[in-house]
Amino acid sequence: MMTQDRDVRGKKFYFSLCAFALLCSCLLFSGCGYTTSSMLPKSIKTIRVEPFKNSIDFATGTSRNLYLPLLEVQARNAVIDRFVFDGNLKVVELHEADLILSGELISYERSGLRFTDDDDVEEYRVHVTVSFKLIKAKSEEVSWIEPGFVGETTYFVSGPSVTTEESAVDEALLDLARRIVERTIEDW
Repeated sequence: MMTQDRDVRGKKFYFSLCAFALLCSCLLFSGCGYTTSSMLPKSIKTIRVEPFKNSIDFATGTSRNLYLPLLEVQARNAVIDRFVFDGNLKVVELHEADLILSGELISYERSGLRFTDDDDVEEYRVHVTVSFKLIKAKSEEVSWIEPGFVGETTYFVSGPSVTTEESAVDEALLDLARRIVERTIEDW
């Protein structure tokens, strides 16, 4: 009788263990997690990212509006790379495009965020602002316009987490590109 009870308990344990493993497998393979699924219509599969125009107004005389050579090229490349990484739209030449994304670099600003006791800047915030327009290629209908899309990040110039302005600009451009791609594929 004792052996029979042990066998029943062993079978119940084995069954419970198998059910638990099956449940874990279902959760693991069911895609629990964050995904950016496309809200694009099935007919839209390609995009052309036009070369960005640099319209930063340096004549204003403000110390916050800075010039970085070829920033508009870096911004466009970051957006293209993000579309490729995302995979919902294929980046193509103009004659193949379902959508056309054009951009205009409006500003690059660096402002002090955290200061030392001597009023030296310890941490900066970087903003890259771009105006965008998305057009349906065949109908030339404007899908959306964003007059001031911003990518931003911060960086330290002193302390244990020192980084460079160049790497901060790269991070701000990645942030900008992520936001643009999400705006493009999710707002339909």
